[in-house]
Amino acid sequence: MTDTIYAPATAAGRAAVAVIRVSGPASGEAVRALIGGLPKPRQATLRTLRHDGVAIDDALVLWFQGPASYTGEDAAEFHVHGGRAVVEALLSALSALGLRLAEPGEFTRRAFQHGKLDLAQAEAVGDLIDAETEGQRRQALGQLGGALGRRYDGWRDLLVQALAMLEAAVDFPDEELPEDVAARARPGLETLAVEIDAALADVARGRRVRDGFRIALVGAPNAGKSTLLNALAERDAAIVTATPGTTRDVIEVPLVLGGYKALLADTAGIRETADDIEAEGVRRARAWADEADLRLWVVDAAAFHVKQSEHHAIVRAGDWLVVNKIDLVEPDAVEAIRVQTETLGLHVVSLSAREQGAGPIRAALTEHVVEALSGAEFPAATRIRHAERLGEARAYLQRALAEVDDVELAAEDVRLASRALSRITGRIDPEDVLDRVFSSFCIGK
Repeated sequence: MTDTIYAPATAAGRAAVAVIRVSGPASGEAVRALIGGLPKPRQATLRTLRHDGVAIDDALVLWFQGPASYTGEDAAEFHVHGGRAVVEALLSALSALGLRLAEPGEFTRRAFQHGKLDLAQAEAVGDLIDAETEGQRRQALGQLGGALGRRYDGWRDLLVQALAMLEAAVDFPDEELPEDVAARARPGLETLAVEIDAALADVARGRRVRDGFRIALVGAPNAGKSTLLNALAERDAAIVTATPGTTRDVIEVPLVLGGYKALLADTAGIRETADDIEAEGVRRARAWADEADLRLWVVDAAAFHVKQSEHHAIVRAGDWLVVNKIDLVEPDAVEAIRVQTETLGLHVVSLSAREQGAGPIRAALTEHVVEALSGAEFPAATRIRHAERLGEARAYLQRALAEVDDVELAAEDVRLASRALSRITGRIDPEDVLDRVFSSFCIGK
């Protein structure tokens, strides 16, 4: 990495202050060229930036001598006024000095390659930048603080201990070792297998915090799904009419419930139809509902009758039954619906979205989302990549436990399990995942 890179670290557009970062071996030379010398390390200094004898701006300049910098290299920051002309002039000057505009995520990639961050921490930088809710912020900050790395390091320590016992039995068969030295590896491997099983069972939680808890409103046409969506969104996100089949496509609305991101979707009413457009909407509704973390089956209390049973085949335990428009029926009718559907394992909520609003159901949804996404322990996986490597490590562990009497094979599988865990933090063989990890970063980070 002989190139010296530069990039804006703040968003484009008019602002009070813009920050331009520089990192690489020629950083000091660039600072000298612009202000005539190097300021004291890690101390903000007010200087006039000049290039070819022309003043660019009065700026705060910070100099970081490697390895005591974000990237581990010599680095600098220029805090200038945020006008577009000022920023463009400074970027042009840095380019004229022979520096290169950074690729997306290149600053953080260099931090990883210089050992300032592990790969999971580097991913957390991007997550922290993208965080929209308190739950996302807490998860990203915990990961940036090394919570994932510490957990994987603990697991790798268990694998190293087991591997030491297995390899001792392989490499020193003639030494005076306990006869059961290889068998002593089994308890540690079994303990780790249980912990990884629990982590894999919890994989969805980390993904839901990061990407959002998906809630689908499904049901027959004119059940009140769009009205309920608008009430929960507190705006007119969907068109509401008395005409069945008004909603033809999936309408997604982001919500924040209890500090966590949720994605609420209004879907086309599920029914048999000869209309090609509406049929495509029904297909998309079913597809979105299949992938949802929670499905709210909205039914019209006044129109609920035996034909609703046609949806029973796709209802699953844990779904919610939202009995809507209860202002149009007697209380006994709501109870009859509850009795008719109690065998399906549904959580029943009754309301009138038009008359009462969404206050009670919003509170119930908030409680449900917080319960689903909060946990005593930090999630062991926040990305699909983590889950894939955990599954790989678990498969090797399972094979090692089955082969523990064949010490050489068991040792190799334990070694492969350790390697799979190491790839999550990038301690070994990281190149195959680096491009995918950093390509989604914004320029200048």
